[in-house]
Amino acid sequence: MAVTVLNDDDSVASFKILSYNVWFREDMELHKRMKALGDLIQLHSPQLINFQEVTPSIYEIFQRSSWWKTYRCSVSNEVAQLRPYFCIQLSKLPVKSFGSRPFSNSVMGRELCFTELEINGNKPLIVATSHLESPCPAPPKWDQMFSKERVAQAKEAINFLSHNPNIIFGGDMNWDDNLDGQFPLPDGWGDAWAELRPGDNGWTYDTKANQMLSGNRTLQKRLDRFVCHLRDFKIRKIDMIGKEAIPGLSYVKEKKVRKEVKKLELPVLPSDHYGLLLTLSSQ
Repeated sequence: MAVTVLNDDDSVASFKILSYNVWFREDMELHKRMKALGDLIQLHSPQLINFQEVTPSIYEIFQRSSWWKTYRCSVSNEVAQLRPYFCIQLSKLPVKSFGSRPFSNSVMGRELCFTELEINGNKPLIVATSHLESPCPAPPKWDQMFSKERVAQAKEAINFLSHNPNIIFGGDMNWDDNLDGQFPLPDGWGDAWAELRPGDNGWTYDTKANQMLSGNRTLQKRLDRFVCHLRDFKIRKIDMIGKEAIPGLSYVKEKKVRKEVKKLELPVLPSDHYGLLLTLSSQ
């Protein structure tokens, strides 16, 4: 398959990176959700993409999509069949290498994925993603939050990446500031949302705003983040995307209210998370 990527001698003044947890629920209008996600990709045309919760079926849907052939993918077709879900990275820019390393403490098969690039011939850049250990609260105590593991993974990732001059680490960090504390950023690192939009809550998972989730327990968190350490680039803009319901699509959710079961007709969005789109420029 022909891949349309920029040549090494094509100068890049600015570029966009999308991070999106695509939601591995395959029983929830999967094809229509992934089509809506593809429409967002074509609308915003990010040069780099970090996806989390990609399943083999989602990978196959992506492969058949018209936008796919403009990117190079970090995960081969063969490897994509081996796991129930995983992260992938996609690039329109010339890639020097793709890599990954499992976290030493993960019971969920989580890993750090990274792409090595060189922008404008002389500016090295590492773009990394991960899906840090998920909270899994369940009866009877609802306390299985995996905070200790998540914090250790964040530190492990930052330590591994830190020797590079330009790093963008964006993904589903599952981060809860109340539970996990501040994200462990060394000097010289910054949180793109906090720096560019300090007055906005940045909730990428929001059971009140995302009507598809309105039958769920309330959860409003900035789970997804971009953290950066940059010498040769500057963050310019960050936007949340995928906040609109897919037109003409709904599903029915049963919700127990006191002793009766109510049927809620709810809209469908591309994912249970919103996506983050980060714009950077060369400096």
